[in-house]
Amino acid sequence: MQKNVMIIAGEASGDARAAGLVRAVKQLRDDIHFFGIGGDRLRAEGMHTLVDSSSMAVVGLFEVLAHFPTIYGALRLMRRKLREERPYLLILVDYPDFNLRLAKTAKALGIKVLYYISPQIWAWRQKRVYRIRELVDHMAVVFPFEEPFYRLANVPVTFVGHPLAEEVHSRFDQAGARHEFGLEPTGKVLGLFPGSRRSEIKRLLPLLLEAAKLLHATHPELQFILPLASTLQETDLAPYLAEADLPITIIPECFYDVMVACDAIITASGTATLEIALMRIPLLVTYKISPLSYAIMRRMVKVDHIALCNIVADQRIAPELIQDEASAEKIAAEAESLIYDELRNKQMRTDLELVTKNLAASNNSAKIAELVTSMLNE
Repeated sequence: MQKNVMIIAGEASGDARAAGLVRAVKQLRDDIHFFGIGGDRLRAEGMHTLVDSSSMAVVGLFEVLAHFPTIYGALRLMRRKLREERPYLLILVDYPDFNLRLAKTAKALGIKVLYYISPQIWAWRQKRVYRIRELVDHMAVVFPFEEPFYRLANVPVTFVGHPLAEEVHSRFDQAGARHEFGLEPTGKVLGLFPGSRRSEIKRLLPLLLEAAKLLHATHPELQFILPLASTLQETDLAPYLAEADLPITIIPECFYDVMVACDAIITASGTATLEIALMRIPLLVTYKISPLSYAIMRRMVKVDHIALCNIVADQRIAPELIQDEASAEKIAAEAESLIYDELRNKQMRTDLELVTKNLAASNNSAKIAELVTSMLNE
């Protein structure tokens, strides 16, 4: 008898993590039908997506309000599907404000809830742990410091290891990647990683392009490369690229191959900082949201760093230029140093090994698949 499992992955990173989960579970059993919210990677694994995650991927308190009709419509649909389909299990992947509301509906219906990849409640709004204790049957966490945090609050929790420790690798070395993408083999290459959400593109891409123009003026030989996330179309970038008029190589997908081609990367904050760190490519982290969203969130944040790679390392390895500090001039100056200061570039590559050490591979796919199947068998 087929068992229905609903998955909610509202962002590109969640889509990738959930796709790995589905692939691992299917290796153990073939009687599960996955459906819910996701993107191209979950669809490639055979999941029936009722809502595409690209329509829901926004960040910032007031940015979410602007997309409220779309997000609330998706929430209503998923609540209805929970009542109609009565899945054996609801798997939530990050995306906390949406997912915890849906967990409340599942709890009322007696549907078990597994939360895979914790919201960053250890960083801000820590009291949400008590709401999670009420609504979630089990937490599957990916950072080692998260397990004691949940145990202290009496939340059932399993550290399953971080999937990126298994996933992050390139098909090429640097020379091979540059050949693949038509880059000059001996010149310097700077990666521009503005994020996977349209709201991030709107706020960050013009800033990164302005910094790139400053660098291009003083280093005309410098090459630029930009990976296109699966949640975006080239038309999302086109207006900004046309205005900048810079020689930028755009590569759909091939995220890790693009990384290895770079001497350094300017990236939006988020999961990408971990991926770049695991590839040991020097990086500069920048981010901007609406001033009011930032003012509110700054009062809530309980950690010393914004970038996940720095949080995992528990030290400021990658420089962070956030909000008012994120000017084109400062970004260009920092990027120039990372690219052309050979000693600094080499030292950061060495320092980033600490991130790899703290996220050492721990057979994540097997652990999360075993946890899912055990909850289905209960």
